[in-house]
Amino acid sequence: MDKNRVEGTKHEVKGALKEGVGKVTGNRLKEAAGNLEKNAGKLQKEVGKAADEQRDADKRRH
Repeated sequence: MDKNRVEGTKHEVKGALKEGVGKVTGNRLKEAAGNLEKNAGKLQKEVGKAADEQRDADKRRH
């Protein structure tokens, strides 16, 4: 498993928590920062998924 998938998941969870805290406390800046981190984590996770798929495809060719 590509490390980007693991790191992306961590950022996604951390961002969701930050976003939730921002919503509860009414802190729009924290909410926005959490949303950004969450979405960046999703993107990073997809990059890792693509790398895994490419690696698997390369293994099947050889």
